[in-house]
This record gives sequence, C-alpha cells and structure tokens, in this order.
Amino acid sequence: MSIGHTLLALLEAGPRHGYDLKRAFDERFGQDRPLHYGQVYSTMSRLLKHGLVEVDGIEAGGGPERKRYAITDAGITDVSRWLAEPEKPEPYLQSTLYTKVVLALLTGRSAAELLDTQRAEHLRLMRALTDRKRRGDLADQLICDHALFHLEADLRWLELTAARLDQLAAQVRA
Repeated sequence: MSIGHTLLALLEAGPRHGYDLKRAFDERFGQDRPLHYGQVYSTMSRLLKHGLVEVDGIEAGGGPERKRYAITDAGITDVSRWLAEPEKPEPYLQSTLYTKVVLALLTGRSAAELLDTQRAEHLRLMRALTDRKRRGDLADQLICDHALFHLEADLRWLELTAARLDQLAAQVRA
C-alpha cells in the first residue's frame, strides 16, 4: 500500500493535522498494522517537498507546533493517477513455501510433514479470519474475504503438491 497516496486521498476531504491523518488511516486501514507517528510526519514532509501538500496553518499549543496540511492540485492529480493504475497481480512464482518443499526433498527431510504443518497453519488462520469476519463491519468483512480467498488458493496448491510429491521428489533428486 502506498502510505503517501493514502494520506493524500484522506486530505481530499479537507485539511488535517498529522495526528488526525494517523487516526483516519488507522480507523480505515490500520487495524492490523497501525501507522507510527514518525511515518506520518516523514511522509508528510516528503509530500510537502514534492509540492503535493501545503501547510494550511500552524497552531501553537502546549507542545510542538501543529501543522495542518492541505492537498494541492498536483496532489489531487497524483492521487487520481494512482487510483486509475491497476495493481500488478502477484504471480507468486518465487514462493518461499515451494522453496522449502524442494529443499526438504533435497536434504532428505519430510516434505509431506512440511505440507501438513503448513496446511494446519493456513486452516488456523482461516478460522481466525472467519471469526473476525463474522464480528466485523463491512470493511472488515471485505478485507477478511480477500485474505481468505488467497488462503483457499494456497490450500489448493498444498493439496496439489502433496498429491504430486513423489513425482516432484523424483525430478528434484534426478
């Protein structure tokens, strides 16, 4: 995810302080990985340097000055371009899991046990996501569905690989 583009898009609703941007980000996208304040302010500094935001006001308080940021026309154009670009699908052609299966076969370890352990971990995570989805709002349900669909595809791959393990072992050891 592009943190910069996300913060820019959040600014389209109106000027905000860094604290407000962090809170809005965390509410919508940061349940599992909230932003650090330092990340917000370093990102805003970079966006300011590139002319995508401007300081809309500075407020003095009991602590450090609070800058209020506003998106510029260049920032709006940048967000529009980013939103219009399709995300590159992840082909997973260099899978760590596949590498582990091959290395287990090469070193005489049990690739079947590795696949069973991985299957159990996938199923554990799927149960947790299903429970979260059941309790969540629509945004949480959609995020969980996305993750669950990917985990289901991984499970299909695990089953297929387990079924072809003897064949793969023969090729790897040849």
